[in-house]
This record gives sequence, structure tokens and C-alpha cells, in this order.
Amino acid sequence: MDTALDTAMDAVVRESEAFGGLLYVLPPGDDALWLVTVAGVPEEIAVPWRRVAPADPTPVADAVRDRRLVWVGGREEMARQYPRQALVLPYDFALAAAPVASGKGVRGGLVLLWPGTRSGCLSAEERDVIESGCHRLGGLLQRAADRGGPVLPEGRPHTLRPPAGRVPSAGEAAVLAGFVDRLPGGSCALDVNGRITFITPAAAGLVGADPADLVGALPWEVLPWMDVPQVEDRYRAALVSRLPQGFTVLRPPDTWLAFELYPGPTGISVRITRGGPSEGAAPPPSMPTAGPGRATVLYHLMHLASTLTEAVGVQDVVEQTADQLLPALGAQAMVLMTAEDGRLKILGHRGYRVETLDRFDAAPLDSDIPGADVLVTGEPGFFASFAELRRAYPATVHEDGMAAWAVLPLIASGRPIGSLLLSYERPHVFPPGERAALTSLAGLVGQALDRARLYDAKHHLAHRLQSALLPRTLPHVPGLEVAARYLPAARGLDVGGDFYDLIHLDRSTVGATIGDVQGHNVDAAALMGQVRTAVHAHATVGAPPDDVLARTNRLLTDLDPGLFASCVYVHLDLGRHRACVATAGHPPPLLRHADGRVELLRVPPGLLLGIEPDALYPSLDFPLPPGSVLALYTDGLVEAPGVDLDDATAALAGLLEHADPTDLDVMADTLVRHSPTPGDDVALLLISPGP
Repeated sequence: MDTALDTAMDAVVRESEAFGGLLYVLPPGDDALWLVTVAGVPEEIAVPWRRVAPADPTPVADAVRDRRLVWVGGREEMARQYPRQALVLPYDFALAAAPVASGKGVRGGLVLLWPGTRSGCLSAEERDVIESGCHRLGGLLQRAADRGGPVLPEGRPHTLRPPAGRVPSAGEAAVLAGFVDRLPGGSCALDVNGRITFITPAAAGLVGADPADLVGALPWEVLPWMDVPQVEDRYRAALVSRLPQGFTVLRPPDTWLAFELYPGPTGISVRITRGGPSEGAAPPPSMPTAGPGRATVLYHLMHLASTLTEAVGVQDVVEQTADQLLPALGAQAMVLMTAEDGRLKILGHRGYRVETLDRFDAAPLDSDIPGADVLVTGEPGFFASFAELRRAYPATVHEDGMAAWAVLPLIASGRPIGSLLLSYERPHVFPPGERAALTSLAGLVGQALDRARLYDAKHHLAHRLQSALLPRTLPHVPGLEVAARYLPAARGLDVGGDFYDLIHLDRSTVGATIGDVQGHNVDAAALMGQVRTAVHAHATVGAPPDDVLARTNRLLTDLDPGLFASCVYVHLDLGRHRACVATAGHPPPLLRHADGRVELLRVPPGLLLGIEPDALYPSLDFPLPPGSVLALYTDGLVEAPGVDLDDATAALAGLLEHADPTDLDVMADTLVRHSPTPGDDVALLLISPGP
């Protein structure tokens, strides 16, 4: 990596008084940001974001895409704006991201990190420092590109060395050694990568290992009993937040050790003493309580994220959120809310009686209630007791019997789209780590809810379109019993191309049709409407079945939609008790005779509609006596992967044979209930002439 780039990176980190930074490069012609330089933190911490796409929900992607400085002031703000990052790094730190640009465009992005002790936004002077540093970095990257030199390092990102401390004299070293030896317990030092660089004999004795085996090693690798989630989690917390951390761990068989971690620019100083669950398990008062550990948070993330990806509607999100969050977080009840026409709308709940929530549903968003307030402001609320809740919302009545509450914003696309109420039956304190984790998890729920609402809207639109293209009701024909069923595919939002129709031609003749357009999309649905209309029009003018299909076929080939359709058309003469049928690449009808015998009508097959403009469609004339049942169906009722079509058709014939012919509705329900293809549409039309 260019020495000048290292110098410029080091300067902007130092001048901004940040403790670390990440430099990303956008190579010419590439569609992603690549991490090239890491300063002040281990490169392993940044591994999840080594490659960042411009559309990724991360601060640096937002900064580069929008060409603006992004400021995230702390753990809770990170949880609200970037829940994925907050869940992977649930620590208290501040962050700024800015585009690195030159006169020829954006060349990359810069991320700077500050300790969790920092408060407030960036000052004007700090913004100037960042802008100046980005300008220097952008110029260097541009010059490297102009020279044709590589802008990406080979292998892993380059890590800047931490600033070297002053080397003590021999006399000072002796004094320091004596000072360390007089401290109670033992001491050791870790570098920024977590490796032991120094350890006192007393510390080595406490952990039960030889100092020579410890120096240069990671503690949780060389000491198996330290390979537990909270050890590495607290080390990472110290590095990222630059705040002291503490934990206790059991050294087998029965020795409890307490560790205090004090981070700095060059690494971490560690003090080790004997302790125990009752005499040193808690960190010193100056140290923050850990809250949910990193392993626990990631466990929740994986389970919640994996289940929410399967949620295909709003109610799925409600159920998955309740199933995952309540047991994982120890809460007893939840309410999921959104806004609709300026009012609060309760989408679902768990653990509450309906009567309790009825008076909040449709409440104005300016009401003095937590769910509405959080939805408007996007700011979470945590209440460890009803007294705290009452102070924030004086009009609140303690009617749910709960003792603590968390009200979380559901954020999607940077704006609140809803709120999530979690309730606890016992008093519950929300330490900072837990607040950040809850807010992050709510962010995942918000994103899933946004997708689910879009899914529901598309599903509703698809259903309305499908309903509009199918007949609302079938005409009543004296002397004819009819039952029809349509089942959309069990999965997905696509509109199906299956259709059916019954056409009352005159007092004693009727036309019946069923068909299936290739595909499951809006184009297929539109073509289905055209095919059904064409069949209806040609049948109405008295054309026989072969002409109805031939004329419809010519229309489709003229339109050249790029899709094909199968179809069956039957002309029924009720006075003569006869029928005539023609097919275009469609499964042949089944005829159940009055004695129960079922016959497959072997109609000479014709080509699918829309292939050959001059195709001919032979017809078959057959008797249709009173008491018989004619079954027209689409392939979704018989076709399935790995199932022989003849066997499936025979199975359908068996169901038809044993069904009650006096009740066509029951017969129709029986047939579609045994459909073998949940991934395809099913249409069914049953026709039975009377005496």
C-alpha cells in the first residue's frame, strides 16, 4: 500500500481524535466498495464489511451513495439506523462515514470511530478535519488510478501499526516492574489483535500456564476454559468502545477468576484477581454492565432473521416475531402496530386480551400513548416500572397488569413504519446493551413488516385481477347442474392463467370451456382474459367446437403474445342429450355415467393455441344422458413432479366414480382437495344434465 496513503490515513484519524478508521476504495468500473486500510482496530472486526455494495444498509454505503457525511452518535442510534451492524457489534461507540472524492468523482469512503464516552454531534472544526482528510485521500487515490497502479491490496486489507510508545530507560523499567509486582493479583497486556504481549508471573500462576506458552497467543485459544462467548465479547467491547470492561470465568475445577480490561491506543491492560459469582462476578462500578452478550445477540439475530425471511404476509411477521422474541427476551406479551390514515392500527398481538387493546386501535397518532408516540418520533422508550411510564405518559392507565415495558420503533428505509410493544410481568431493568439489542431486533422486524405489507398489497391486487378475469357467477340454465372451483397456486404472488366459463347460447344449448395459459404472471392473466373472451364471442355466434378453437387460435397467432394456451370447448345440446367437444393441447374431459362408470373421452388432440395459425381441431360427439357428470379440469388437478400422468388421471377418475353425483358442490370439493400440485393453479368445471 502507498506510504503516502498510510500517512494521510494516519493523519485524519489522529487530527479528528478518533481512535480508529476504515478506508474503502471504489475501483473504476467496480460496483462495490472494498476495504483497503484499517487503523486502530483488528482487521477481523471489519471482516463482515470487507466488501460493501452501494445499496447495502451501512453508513459508508449511504455516505458514498448520497455523497454526504453520515453521523451515528452511539449504540442506540446505531440500533435504530443500522440494526444489522448493531447486532454484530453491540458495543458503545460513535461513527462518522464520509465520501472520499476527487475532481473526477467518488473514489471511496472513510469511516472514523470514537469511544462510547463521546457525547454530542461533530463540531464544525471536526467536520472540516474530516472533509480535508477525505480530500487528501481522494487526491491520492485519483493519482494512483491515473498512474494505472493497483488501488486494491493483494490479499487482506492493510493494517496500520498503532503509535509506538516511549521506550523506558533501564532504571524506569526496573521501577515499573516493581510497581506491577506489588499490585494485587496479576497483570498482562494484549495487543489490538488480542494476543498477549506481556504477563507477570503472578498472572501466569493464576491462569495455570507457563509465561512462555502465553506470550504471543490469544488467551481463548491457548487456555481452553477461556473459550467461552463472554471472554472474546468483552475483549471486542473494550476495543470498539474504548471503555473498561469486566467479566469472571471459571478455571476448572473450582477457581473463579475476575478480569478487568482497560483499553488504550496500543492494546489492552488486563488485571486478574481471584473472584467468584458472589465476590467479584460483577464489574467495578465504573464499568458498564454487559447486557446481552455478542453470542446471544447473534443467536437471536440468526433465528429471527431466518424466520422472518420466510414471512410472506403481515400476519406471518406478527406470529414469527411473537414466537421468536418473547421466549428469547423473557417478555410475556407484545403488540405490533402501524399507522393507517393518521391513526394507530394494531396489526397483531400476543399475551393481551382483545378487550384491553380495542380502545387503542384507531387512536389518533397524536394521542399521548407510547405506541403512537414512538411510531411518530422513531425514538424507543424503555420503562422499568409503571411509575416511569406514568411520568412519560401521564394519561396512561395501569390496566394490563404488566410491570415493565419496551416500546420500539420499526424502521424501514430510514423511517418509522410501526412500533413494537414488549411487556414484562416482573420489573425489568434495561441496561444499555439490551436497549441497543432490542432496538436492533425491532429494526429487523420493521424491514420484514415493510416487505410483508408490500407482499399483501401485491397479493390483494393479484387476487382482484384474477377475480375480475374469471366469471363472477355462472348463468342459471334450466335442466343443468353446474359446480366450478378455482384454486390459485399455494405459493407466490403470481397471477395464474387458468380459466373456465359457461355460456348460455339458447333455450336448449350451452357452451362450456376451460383452459390454461402458459405462465404465472400479469401477461398470462391478460392473455387468459383474451382467450376466454374470444371463445365466448365465437361460441355465441353458434360456431361448432372445432371452429371456436380454430378462430381463437388465429386470434392468438395474430396477436403473437409469445405465450401459448390450452383449451377445451364443449357444445351441449340439452334437448338431444348430446355433446360435442374439441381440445387444444388440454387434458381430455372425464365423463361419469349414471351407473358410476367413468370414461376418459379420447378426443383427437389439437395443437396448443397460438402455435400454428392454420391448425385444425378435430371434435368428438358423445351422448350426455341425464344423471351423467362431465368433468372439465386443468392440469394442476392431475400433474405433479414424479407422478405418472395416466396414473394421476386414473386416480381422479376413481374419486369421480365414488363421489355423490347428486351434490356437485361436494363432488367438486372432494376433487380439488386431492389436488397433487400445490405449486400450480387448479380450475374445475362439473356439468350434469337433468331429465
